Amino acid sequence: MRVHLILPSMLILATASLHVLQAEQPTPTADEVVATMFARDGARELASGGYAGNREYVLENHKFQKRAQMLVRVTCERNGTKHFEVMSEDGWKSANKRVLRQMLVTESDSSRPDTRPRNRVTSDNYTFRMIETTRLDGRTAYVIEAIPKREDKSLFRGRIWVDTEDYALARVEGEPAKNPSVWTRKVHFVQQYYKSGAFWFPMQTTSVTDAHLFGTTDVNIRYFDYMPVSNPPTVAPNYSMMEAHNANR
Repeated sequence: MRVHLILPSMLILATASLHVLQAEQPTPTADEVVATMFARDGARELASGGYAGNREYVLENHKFQKRAQMLVRVTCERNGTKHFEVMSEDGWKSANKRVLRQMLVTESDSSRPDTRPRNRVTSDNYTFRMIETTRLDGRTAYVIEAIPKREDKSLFRGRIWVDTEDYALARVEGEPAKNPSVWTRKVHFVQQYYKSGAFWFPMQTTSVTDAHLFGTTDVNIRYFDYMPVSNPPTVAPNYSMMEAHNANR
């Protein structure tokens, strides 16, 4: 009988201890989450040595019933600079040339070290507000509202999902902070990421553009075969050092 009495007592004590631990670890603020995410992204970039992968772009215009498709090889240097090589393209030639290829040029330009800081998800470019903590693809994520500090086509207005364990960007959803063209009524996009070993890579981007002349156009980007340039580290990156460095900036 004594054993049956002791075990419930131990469970009650353990449960009470968990409540104390939870009380001692409040949910971080949105700014704290984003600062940690920025620091850990830096650590992962250093550990990866850059990355390489493939993308498939598919553009479909519903008004004119036209389609364009492009297969692209991407390589990213350790400093974040991206380089693209078009492997093949098919379908609507005008869309391939004026839309999909232009998307590659814009992304490559915005990834350069001199321009990258102006479009990163940081407190320099956005005001953040914590919304909730939720489940996303079997993991837990912070949902944070991102409000751009200036009207800029390289920024967006919407929400980000940050993985609570790795402090990595897991999902982004929103619209451009500035309308990309006077011919465009609205643009909405969703970008999803996945974890592969110690790193996080993009998985899929979907965007819907409503334009005055062309009606609705969907662009879907599928990312595959993404790999770090260097071998995955056998020891996890030293996040504490990166976070301390970021805090002192």
